[in-house]
Amino acid sequence: MSDTAKSQLDLELARLARRIEELVATVDHLREENRALRQRHESLTTERASLLSKNEQVRARVEAMIGRLKTLEHGA
Repeated sequence: MSDTAKSQLDLELARLARRIEELVATVDHLREENRALRQRHESLTTERASLLSKNEQVRARVEAMIGRLKTLEHGA
C-alpha cells in the first residue's frame, strides 16, 4: 500500500471516528431529553389528575349551593 493510499485511509478512518463520536453524543443527548420528557409527562399526568379531582369537588359544591338556593327560593 502506498503512503498516499495509507494517508487517505488514515484520514477517512479519523473522519469516521469523529462522526461516530458525534453520533454517540447525539444519542446520549436524545436519551437525556427523552428521560426528561418522560418525567415531565408523568408530572403533568399527575397534575392533570389532581386538577380533575379538584374540578369535580368544586362542581359538586356549586351544585350543592344551587340546590340550597333553590330550596331557599321555594321556601320564601
